[in-house]
Amino acid sequence: MILKSAVCIVTGSASGIGAACAERLASKGARVAINYTRSEKEAHEVAAACEAKGGQAVIVRADISSDQDCRRLAEAVLEKWGRIDGLVNNAGTTKFVAHQDLDALDASDFQRIFGVNVIGPFQMTRAVAPAMQRQGHGAIVNVSSIAGITGTGSSIAYAASKGALNTMTLSLARTLGPAIRVNAVCPGFVETRWLTAGLGPEYENKKKHYESITPLQATVKPEDVADTVVWLLEGAAKITGELITVDSGVHLGSGR
Repeated sequence: MILKSAVCIVTGSASGIGAACAERLASKGARVAINYTRSEKEAHEVAAACEAKGGQAVIVRADISSDQDCRRLAEAVLEKWGRIDGLVNNAGTTKFVAHQDLDALDASDFQRIFGVNVIGPFQMTRAVAPAMQRQGHGAIVNVSSIAGITGTGSSIAYAASKGALNTMTLSLARTLGPAIRVNAVCPGFVETRWLTAGLGPEYENKKKHYESITPLQATVKPEDVADTVVWLLEGAAKITGELITVDSGVHLGSGR
């Protein structure tokens, strides 16, 4: 995909990985839809940064756990630019709960987390697929997590949702080819405001521990994930149904 003048939607792009993806796409000349649910001020800041980097941006408030909102987001982009070339399913949520504390999660937690992390990407994919198929091409990247591979992360519900997203990535890649490629990135510990707030006082100790156990001795920055997402959109013409870890090698284990 040639990103110059391409049209891409990035869900949950008011901060963190989503913002980094939007800005990286804009720097390559793409037209980017910035999506948010609550962080309106930050969404406008990201849009301004995208335009400063040479891209165009439109801001659309939408809750991706709502199918109606997903369809409205896709329609707003089509009305603005007449096409959709790329989709980054980045929006996500969690509840920070120690895995051994089974009583701290209930059905409503699972329903909320799966609603955003699994159902949302499915609904967004369904909303954009017809436009991509009419064009004869499109690329979708799901932002998953190493938690979906290792069963770790902020909570059991979160890990389960990302595992489901990984499996859905494979199903959609098989179903939507040859016109549409579908892949996922699985980041490890990413230095975001979201994780800082979730871990609270434990953040720095967790970060140091992560750095000590990874082969590359580093955590991951939003820009690192964005680089991989943009490559999957732009340069991975014969790659679909892949789960790419971006975790400084923590999934390898120490091996020592």
